[in-house]
Amino acid sequence: MNARERHGIPHDSVITIAGTVGVGKSTMTNALANALNFRTSLEKVETNPYLDKFYYDFERWSFHLQIYFLAERFKEQKKIFEYGGGFIQDRSIYEDTGIFARMHYEKGTMSETDYETYTNLFDAMVMTPYFPHPDLLIYLEGSFEDILERIQDRGRPMEQQTPVSYWEEMFQRYENWIDNFNSCPILRLNIADYDVINDEISIEPVLEKIGHFINQSRKWRSSRLLTK
Repeated sequence: MNARERHGIPHDSVITIAGTVGVGKSTMTNALANALNFRTSLEKVETNPYLDKFYYDFERWSFHLQIYFLAERFKEQKKIFEYGGGFIQDRSIYEDTGIFARMHYEKGTMSETDYETYTNLFDAMVMTPYFPHPDLLIYLEGSFEDILERIQDRGRPMEQQTPVSYWEEMFQRYENWIDNFNSCPILRLNIADYDVINDEISIEPVLEKIGHFINQSRKWRSSRLLTK
């Protein structure tokens, strides 16, 4: 019996991994995909034409960057469900509007007009009954000190050159965002509780929790449909 069957995780599940920069989203994405024999949906930063420019001039490029992310993530979400699920997704579509766009608007590096245009577009594309939301959002969390150390040790050059105050604010905004998130079921995991790089067995308790969460949420959704 493979890991997916052992933990009762449906073959068509779509799981998205969320959390601030440096928390280990890509590592968890690959570990879960390997354990479950799922496909991965990875963030393609290398092909992003705005990312490097954005880090050097937030005000000029923030709107362009967010529109680019929204289009790419929407296309990716559509592709995942056309495949019939069975995906682990690195970063959710929800974080862009709930954290990044809002932060730049509040800090004055995105104009009110641009922010309204972006959020209206996001709501029309994503916050509708027709958008295929994931079965589960796994939120990776840890202390700010641990996350900052990871950025400084393993981050991309443009991330390592970014002021610590930016990452501190990002950390707090993520915490506030997840406390108010309700678009799909959430499983919170502390990065201190597993080490999938050096201890492959540490993924087992994570898989057990995933199976439980997805099956419970699907039963709840089925019961709601039956009562309508």
